[in-house]
Amino acid sequence: MATQTKCYFDVTWEGPTWSSAEKTLSGSPSGKVQKQDGRINFVLYDDIVPDTARNFRHLCKDKNIFSKNAKGGELTGYKGSVFHRVIPSFMLQGGDFTRSNGTGGKSIYSEKFPDENFSKKHTKPFLLSMANAGPNTNGSQFFVTTIVTNWLDGKHVVFGEVADEESKVNVKLIEATGSSSGSIKYGSKPTIVGAGVTEQPNDPKEPSV
Repeated sequence: MATQTKCYFDVTWEGPTWSSAEKTLSGSPSGKVQKQDGRINFVLYDDIVPDTARNFRHLCKDKNIFSKNAKGGELTGYKGSVFHRVIPSFMLQGGDFTRSNGTGGKSIYSEKFPDENFSKKHTKPFLLSMANAGPNTNGSQFFVTTIVTNWLDGKHVVFGEVADEESKVNVKLIEATGSSSGSIKYGSKPTIVGAGVTEQPNDPKEPSV
């Protein structure tokens, strides 16, 4: 039986291609600018922050607690949402599926939910952490780090990580679409065109849909 959630985003973006044919971290995003797509696989820390992991996992699913009451064209989770803020040598931020600009989003519990704990620290790149507007204001927004961000320890809940090298390369490619202000340099914001869960633990608190 799975003890950790495995989930993914399928993302499209416009930006420089990888410098080598093989997607390994020995390369860099320095090729021709063009439209691209790729998958980012995640592993969540269900055993450390089960509530936070459950929220992210559920929002990766097409069928969730928001989808049954959705109006036409309304996003109900991460599928269809964008990375609205990307800062090179820092992070990729997304998860605002209600406003797409960093001011929206909501959790499966209520609009906001408390910081679960700060057991995991921002000790390496490619961690998955909750974005917030201050203490105990977690919703659906998250960020993926691209460097060590230890100044965020005790302020943001780390709840997972990027699972494999090809996924990390895709994170680096998306990172190259950003700017120091966080705005996207190219024609459209990187978009999560698909999301899903491939494995999850048995969770009696999983919302019914």
